Amino acid sequence: MHLVGLCMVGRAYAIFDTAIGRCGIVWSNSGVVAVQLPEAREIDTRRRIFQVHPEAREQVAPINAELAIEGILALLQGSDPDFSDVSLDASGVPAFNRRVYEYACTIPRGETRTYHDIAKALGASGAAHSVAQAISRNPYMIIVPCHRVLEAGSYADRISPYGGVISKRRLLALEGAHPIESKTLFEVLLPVAPPRPPS
Repeated sequence: MHLVGLCMVGRAYAIFDTAIGRCGIVWSNSGVVAVQLPEAREIDTRRRIFQVHPEAREQVAPINAELAIEGILALLQGSDPDFSDVSLDASGVPAFNRRVYEYACTIPRGETRTYHDIAKALGASGAAHSVAQAISRNPYMIIVPCHRVLEAGSYADRISPYGGVISKRRLLALEGAHPIESKTLFEVLLPVAPPRPPS
């Protein structure tokens, strides 16, 4: 994954089929600008793309966007793709957010980290809130695996606006997240039944 700081005026997008529904990808000459996960209906996915990128026009995806699409398809089918050859257009992304995204890309498939873990790893241990903000604004869904970053102590299902109707829980389940690394994920999936009243 290469974060490129230059941008172009025009943008384009494509819609593509995945195991979780029809996704969208937006790109510029510099690289992928955003990945939109499915909304409830394809028209809503397209509407979301237009809301954020009104200038984008539907086109056939170039090689860089195709590489990203192939990786997204692979991850959603249970593989561990390599996005290292995919260029991202980071022209509108703050420097701190770029550092957060670069770190998120190092989290192995099936594992999770907390906002505090990332802040500490970046040498900014008091910046967990800033990490949370960066994750919540991640435009590069799946390519930058923000679904692997959770709130400490409790399972928070917050996801980027580009997340559509897909939850972090579902993405982690597709990756086979381990209960030890993400205990609260499995507590949410398997709630304990309330005790029965005595008869």
